[in-house]
Amino acid sequence: MTTMTQASVREFKMPDVGEGLTEAEILKWYVQPGDTVTDGQVVCEVETAKAAVELPIPYDGVVRELHFAEGTTVDVGTAIIAVDIAGGAPEPVPAEPAAPAEAPAEEPKPQGRQPVLVGYGVATSSTKRRPRKGPEIPVPAAAQAVQSELNGHAPAAEKPRPLAKPPVRKLAKDLGVDLHTVTPSGPDGIITREDVHAAATPQAAEPVTAPAVTAPAVMPAPVASYDMARETRIPVKGVRKATAAAMVGSAFTAPHVTEFVTVDVTRTMKLVEELKQDREMQGLRVNPLLLIAKALLVAIKRNPGINASWDEANQEIVQKHYVNLGIAAATPRGLIVPNIKDAHDKTLPKLAEALGELVTTARDGKTSPAAMQGGTVTITNVGVFGVDTGTPILNPGESAILAIGAIKLQPWVHNGKVKPRQVTTLALSFDHRLVDGELGSKVLADVAALLEQPKRLITWA
Repeated sequence: MTTMTQASVREFKMPDVGEGLTEAEILKWYVQPGDTVTDGQVVCEVETAKAAVELPIPYDGVVRELHFAEGTTVDVGTAIIAVDIAGGAPEPVPAEPAAPAEAPAEEPKPQGRQPVLVGYGVATSSTKRRPRKGPEIPVPAAAQAVQSELNGHAPAAEKPRPLAKPPVRKLAKDLGVDLHTVTPSGPDGIITREDVHAAATPQAAEPVTAPAVTAPAVMPAPVASYDMARETRIPVKGVRKATAAAMVGSAFTAPHVTEFVTVDVTRTMKLVEELKQDREMQGLRVNPLLLIAKALLVAIKRNPGINASWDEANQEIVQKHYVNLGIAAATPRGLIVPNIKDAHDKTLPKLAEALGELVTTARDGKTSPAAMQGGTVTITNVGVFGVDTGTPILNPGESAILAIGAIKLQPWVHNGKVKPRQVTTLALSFDHRLVDGELGSKVLADVAALLEQPKRLITWA
């Protein structure tokens, strides 16, 4: 009876809610021990490095235990909640060699549909109890079992896909190492960079012992002290952690070049006011960002080489024949860059509609991980903070980012006379590995010309 009770407990594990993610922070629990849950019911909200996502439970039952408190960062594949499955069949227990005379266990009931969780991959619908004390499983076999389970597949005879982060896979490819032959040492069977280097390094002969040399005594570093009453230390995690890693990686990988141009946008501002009165644009978000986005799309069409990415592994430039236009958005959780898919194909009303949905979703904290993947070029509007310009850092995997400064009334020479005009400064940062100064300058000059004379949006498009 005890075995039956224990076997009816399901452990729901943290899924990979975005491709390549390895951890997530539990923001909020929607259930407590003793609550009844149903298949598909949202039990908690988690924050990954990309977005906040609600997690549904894939079966019916009663909550037995919450394994982690709110605010805890949990690795993917770790059990976060235990649920008693009412009337559920016992889990199959691996046969132990020392007990051949035991009665056969009850045949498990057929599993129903395999529910797909939020995001990447299919979560395994069956879980195992904590392993009993007994003969230890060899490390390679245990690692393969964990990898298979985390990748969403039941144990099978075919070779499972090794679990490793993209940079580690690239390293293995560069060194000619087959990940299937590497013994993982990371948590939950994850292959680390050190594992790959170890597999690539041939076993060296026993080194000759050299005479010991007494190293000079090193004074211990002073322990840093902090004034807890006057300082606040904030853990780096979630969106902030991902943003920091992405910006450091971009700044020290892609050679950035930034160019600036100051432009008279008086006619563009007049067109914005006219469009607000247009019947086709009623109910849509019409602002300078809309026309600047359209101007950038036209400039990319005239200079398609700017819409590309650098493939370091294959030493290739990947030319994109589509534009997923990223819009940098400041949210309570930090900076995110969702993008408008196939923005190049959208009419002005459709582009306005997509921009409005993107901004609203970002402010509500509901941007999905998929909405932040696959961007090709980005716009960041620092002008909303009253800033004239900046030197934006490229979004990883992209070759250009356009910064918009504040639009201000300034003295400007117009038709030979100094007049007050609406003026702004644009800054374009680009990856100098694949974008030469000529190409970058042409793109920036085209955007400026389109905003100075917005009728060119028609003639150039």
